[in-house]
Amino acid sequence: MASYDLIVIGTGPGGYVGAIRAAQLGMKVAVVEKKPTLGGTCLNVGCMPSKALLHASELFEEAEHSFAKMGIGVPTPKLDLPAMMKFKQEGIDGNVKGVDFLMKKNKIDVLRGTGKVLGTGRVEVKAADGKTEIFETKNIVIASGSDVTRLKGIEIDEKRIVSSTGALSLDKVPEKLVVIGAGVIGLELGSVWRRLGAQVTVVEFLDRILPGMDGEIVRQFQRILEKQGIAFKLGAKVTAVDASGKKLKAQIESAAGGGAETLEADVVLVAVGRVPFTDGLGLKEAGVALDNRGRIQTDAHFATTVPGVYAIGDVIAGPMLAHKAEDEGVAVAEILAGQSGHVNYDVIPGVVYTTPEVASVGKTEEDLKAAGIAYTVGKFPFTANGRSKVNQTTDGMVKILADARTDRVLGVHIVGREAGEMIHEAAVLMEFGGSAEDLARTCHAHPTRSEAIKEAALSVGKRAIHM
Repeated sequence: MASYDLIVIGTGPGGYVGAIRAAQLGMKVAVVEKKPTLGGTCLNVGCMPSKALLHASELFEEAEHSFAKMGIGVPTPKLDLPAMMKFKQEGIDGNVKGVDFLMKKNKIDVLRGTGKVLGTGRVEVKAADGKTEIFETKNIVIASGSDVTRLKGIEIDEKRIVSSTGALSLDKVPEKLVVIGAGVIGLELGSVWRRLGAQVTVVEFLDRILPGMDGEIVRQFQRILEKQGIAFKLGAKVTAVDASGKKLKAQIESAAGGGAETLEADVVLVAVGRVPFTDGLGLKEAGVALDNRGRIQTDAHFATTVPGVYAIGDVIAGPMLAHKAEDEGVAVAEILAGQSGHVNYDVIPGVVYTTPEVASVGKTEEDLKAAGIAYTVGKFPFTANGRSKVNQTTDGMVKILADARTDRVLGVHIVGREAGEMIHEAAVLMEFGGSAEDLARTCHAHPTRSEAIKEAALSVGKRAIHM
């Protein structure tokens, strides 16, 4: 019976990063993976392939609509969808091979099969051929990730009624696409297919898009998306999808009840969120407790209710974000090595990779009002930013929230080009407890979009220069 210091179940960003950090700290480590390739949902059917299609579709749209304005004369671009999908797959393959290399480099064993926790110190791995093997280990980390949330009565076939997985591999552009859910996944994939020619309608149960993000920012963002051609039906729910005909027929009702209508579609994308993946892990039998939302219960050190068994990433509480899982993987490895690993959950950026992007870190105005915290606000629009003006990419704004008493930055929210890159300036500042004044007095290169962050910080003190 093979023995390890640590066995990690799952090789998504949380699992493989945690395994690498543990190996760096001198542990003998193995990872368990049931899929043919490493990297989990993120690398194979999530973050990475969606970004490839977002990038390619953005360039396709720019070639069609923006090049001429810049004096670049090109023929009307033609979509070669199989070639675009090959481009996407090449990106996936490169990243997956990279994780394979990192496992070998760090001398981490890859155990192929489905992992099951047998209790403290024992993991069963069932291979695809049904053969099982039991491994001993001092510690176990569950990093099994999440699965798509399904809607009762709407059967996902990944051809016409699809999850994010199917939406990344359509063999033709749908004439009409109905997206159920106005969260990050729905808006990103809806944007991809809208750029490639689909008529997109997003149906959202709530009365707003992007739940949890700053309200003012998402209202502006919704207007931008509507201007791009995406239609929204907010405060509405899809009660059924009739797949018996050539066209799908989605039954839509008001979330408050009544007011039914039918939307025709070639494809319906179900993007109402994700749920922790815990099936088949043997958690109940092993005594690993779950909370009322199906997440694994852990303490501040990621320990479950079973000694020697830990959990990170999408299977525990907190945002279902790859980088959050990565930080937890590093933290738990350091804790097991006797160090002081930790994650600052107040400074975890979130990004929507549309065009323009939306990025956020820290508290929203709604958060601060609910907590009764007095705050000041600084805003700066990209219409007043020199670099954005000359590039004619002026949609959006930067918004900074600071403590009214101490001036400490509590939240930063951006809608605009490259927002996902710019947000990390704010994240670093907030990790060090920085103030709006600190940010305002930091010299920024000119001309850059990042100057809008400095101007928003100046605006906190009512002294923005270019507005």
